[in-house]
Amino acid sequence: MSGESIGAVAGPDGGLRCPWGLSTEDYVTYHDEEWGRPVRGDDALYERLCLEAFQSGLSWITILRRREGFRAAFADFRIASVAEFTDKDRERLLADPGIIRNRAKIDATLANARVLADWSEGELDSLIWSFAPDPATREVPRTLADVPAITDESTALSKELKKRGIRFVGPTTAYALMQACGLVDDHLADCVAREAS
Repeated sequence: MSGESIGAVAGPDGGLRCPWGLSTEDYVTYHDEEWGRPVRGDDALYERLCLEAFQSGLSWITILRRREGFRAAFADFRIASVAEFTDKDRERLLADPGIIRNRAKIDATLANARVLADWSEGELDSLIWSFAPDPATREVPRTLADVPAITDESTALSKELKKRGIRFVGPTTAYALMQACGLVDDHLADCVAREAS
């Protein structure tokens, strides 16, 4: 695809950004202020894990624009709270127009909370961050073609999470999580967000 060889592109303010981060105002804000910035804490990482799973097969903008609806529906993604959800909560979620009403993804979100509720405090955070590669071993991407969809680390993270009972987290979803939560910095070389981090 010719679009993949595109490098950073000038945004409305003249600053160069990753091309995907310019298609909507929502994306510009998310790209500049969140994507690739370190996210720590079990509940915060559980939220990102769930949202990346819901995004599977969809555009991220669909999830981003419904994020507040997801937070309201899933008790701000507090693991202990979601682990207590009942069948009645499940039916409520399946009828909630503020989220993506995908039965398999909703079931995985609830099941994952029940699994994670038995983990020690900080265990999810430590596990996920243990798969962050050494930045010195990674080349800075110059174009979108230089940004992988999966890596050895995301494949290993996916396998470990699945082994521990976490559902809906394949290697591609795991890598999207790593990118979004700052385990890797895939902002393009000339991107203003890379310079700011």
